[in-house]
Amino acid sequence: MKFAFHGQAKDACMATFADRLAHSLEAAGHELGDPGAGVKVVFSHVDEEHLRPYRRHAQAVYVVALLRLPEFPQDFLKTAYPWMIRALGNVLIAVVGPEREAETYFLTLERGYYRIRPRVDPEEHMREVVERLTPLATSHLIIDNVFDPDLEPDLWHGDDATAEIERGGRVLDAWKLLPAPFPMQEILSPDDFRHVQRLYQIGGLSYGNLSQRKDGRRYWMSASGVDKSHLHEVGQEVQLVKDFDDDLKAMRLSVPPDLPKPRRVSVDAIEHFMIYREHPEVGAIMHVHAWMDGIASTDVNYPCGTIELATSVADLVRQAPDPSRAVIGLRNHGMTITGRSLDDIMERVDGKILPQVPMS
Repeated sequence: MKFAFHGQAKDACMATFADRLAHSLEAAGHELGDPGAGVKVVFSHVDEEHLRPYRRHAQAVYVVALLRLPEFPQDFLKTAYPWMIRALGNVLIAVVGPEREAETYFLTLERGYYRIRPRVDPEEHMREVVERLTPLATSHLIIDNVFDPDLEPDLWHGDDATAEIERGGRVLDAWKLLPAPFPMQEILSPDDFRHVQRLYQIGGLSYGNLSQRKDGRRYWMSASGVDKSHLHEVGQEVQLVKDFDDDLKAMRLSVPPDLPKPRRVSVDAIEHFMIYREHPEVGAIMHVHAWMDGIASTDVNYPCGTIELATSVADLVRQAPDPSRAVIGLRNHGMTITGRSLDDIMERVDGKILPQVPMS
């Protein structure tokens, strides 16, 4: 993996952290270079006064925002999260506190953060940072969509399955498990916001999704970046996924003809695709940023929409006593729950969900 740094360290503490990070990455067999062709990971220093985000030209480039905080803020998420967005980062690493006592925190786009526990040996500490970061940075996103205008006319306004998805979204909203889309357009400059839209085809960050099987090969699923409590319009708020195009590494969707600008399906579509294809008895899937006690969980918090996360979840569904009624934890993220229908899922988990995801 080729990596590079962008911008300047804010102080001596951050400069030391960056030097140790580069040394640890090189010791693990990775190559330091300049931001440009062939680079896989860019560590972008955050300068709060004169921010110059690294503007990647391809989805495959993983940006790690590096933020220096002299002390732990009263509200870490509220303080640090906007800087990750402004830096156009996939993840943020914050170095917090006085230089000799500084601690390392990871902050993810899913709005969760966790601390890398301090070590007496700084090199050992940095090795753990690299071990946590490398799987995330080298994972493979499946977020492209192909829109085929071949949806049957009798589905242009949905069916019983989309009605159940709409009801499910309203239930999750009542349970307060559906955060609203993050207002990126209020955080980013107009130019940077257009850049994010071009790169990822999204207009906001919104977590949680629902899907329900249509037939042997297809399933309905909530769209990306929409208010999940209002899932009604086909092609905009809910999409029909019909296949995964392995050559294009893209989800194929059936949409109504003459739809001006269909919205991309939820980023977790590849995960749902794997589960539906392997388990015909699964009729619905729900993903929420919440938790339940005593559930099996993935080991690595891979980013949403990656083959690696989808494979990890599918493996655990396969190992469940009843794959059609599995509850799988996604480390530092949330849960994926399968069921015979969304109504079945809601009945099973009602009253058992913990809104706080444990971070580690």
